[in-house]
Amino acid sequence: MLKVIDLFCGCGGLSLGFQRAGFEIVAAFDNWEKAIENYNLNFIEHKAILKDANNITCEELRSYNADIIIGGPPCQDYSSAGQRDETKGRAYLTNCFADIVCGMRTRWFVMENVDRILKSKTLPTIINQFKEAGYGLTQVVLDASKCGVPQKRKRFFLIGELGGKDHFLNNELLINQASKSMTIRDYLGFEFKTEYYYRHPRSYARRAVFSIDEPSPTIRGVNRPIPSTYQPHKGDATKDLTKVRVLTSLERARIQTFPLGFVFKGTKTDLEQMIGNAVPVNLACYVAEHLMKYIYTSQKH
Repeated sequence: MLKVIDLFCGCGGLSLGFQRAGFEIVAAFDNWEKAIENYNLNFIEHKAILKDANNITCEELRSYNADIIIGGPPCQDYSSAGQRDETKGRAYLTNCFADIVCGMRTRWFVMENVDRILKSKTLPTIINQFKEAGYGLTQVVLDASKCGVPQKRKRFFLIGELGGKDHFLNNELLINQASKSMTIRDYLGFEFKTEYYYRHPRSYARRAVFSIDEPSPTIRGVNRPIPSTYQPHKGDATKDLTKVRVLTSLERARIQTFPLGFVFKGTKTDLEQMIGNAVPVNLACYVAEHLMKYIYTSQKH
């Protein structure tokens, strides 16, 4: 079984997706204690370790004999929800990811981030670093709603193979996406027992009321009640607010495709942040399954 290290594990979305695809997670790291605690409630065969990626050394990682390093470095510096200023925040952690991968020279790696990283100064730098280290690279933006997730969430994946060719996985990842977006009802039926729900907008120029018969907008790290002064937007799925409620933290985790048995423990604020930051499990599994198929197909040849 191919062994995987998850460098920015959070509460475990990326790890769980790769585990479901048949990979063995042997180690996981994050620098947020609450996320580590939650991760360790759900994974038995290995434990996540509280540590900043900047302090992780290749020497300590080599003992795991990993074949693959995965991770989603914090995206606030690139995200539309963040400051979009790479000089102020945690963009350096993307460089840390590249430093560790190139130092370890694992056969493969998978890095996930928001699609806005394509406009960053950091991405070209690490791509050059990976190329100099001998990695062939696949770069792709996937729509989670076409990869088994009932949520409009575009994410960038950079996948590397040591000694491989560029674009080695692009076609498979893109052409196998579903032809239509998955809705909440498609995935969960009437599990939420409501037709409509409120998702707090970044500004009231945007709609805030959605139907379960459409993909959810991107799950973010905030989840606010409906303001008593809220005025329906022309784009809202219904104008009758008596039929509308806010989704619970666990319901939002379901939209992130965490299974019903996945344990979430902590304050509401912490849970909302963990869930919003997570890689949707089914999106991670989609990428992992295609990588697994590629690896075993190429090994046969």
